[in-house]
Amino acid sequence: DFGTNTLQKNQTIRFIMRYLIIVLSVTLSLLLNGCGVYNFTGAKPVDAKTFQVNYFQNNAPLVEPGIERTFTLELQDIIQSQTNLNLVSQGGELLYEGEITDYRITPMTATADQRAAQNRLTISVNVRFTNKNKEDDNFEKSFSFFYDFDANQQLVGSQLSSALDVIFERITQDIFNESLAKW
Repeated sequence: DFGTNTLQKNQTIRFIMRYLIIVLSVTLSLLLNGCGVYNFTGAKPVDAKTFQVNYFQNNAPLVEPGIERTFTLELQDIIQSQTNLNLVSQGGELLYEGEITDYRITPMTATADQRAAQNRLTISVNVRFTNKNKEDDNFEKSFSFFYDFDANQQLVGSQLSSALDVIFERITQDIFNESLAKW
């Protein structure tokens, strides 16, 4: 009687283990197949192998020299780092072009004696995206972001670099999401 109980328990445990292995295998398979549309960066697969980023002119009323080159390079870098697309100088299947349309510093908060305590740098970029293989993806849109800083500081040197890093990181990610991730 003791041997029969042990044999039944062992068979039950084997059955449960096989069942769990099958359930886990099916679940894992479904999860992996469900993630097939996206890669780890969030970009959807596109029917393209190349992209081109034309130089973004600085057409803002207040011009900060050099930011147009920095922005153009940042946009190229984010697309290269988050996709397998190849950067080309002409004839890209995906084309990014546009201009910096606004560079503005505005006071945000005031002190008791009505002086600015904090300022905000806002940069806006107009982007035209063209997908030569899928015209439905084409768009023209403005992207903008800001950086707040102490009004007693000058926005030059490392302070300006920090501000541009924050702003351009956000704007380029937004452009990437709009054009390739479809978020």
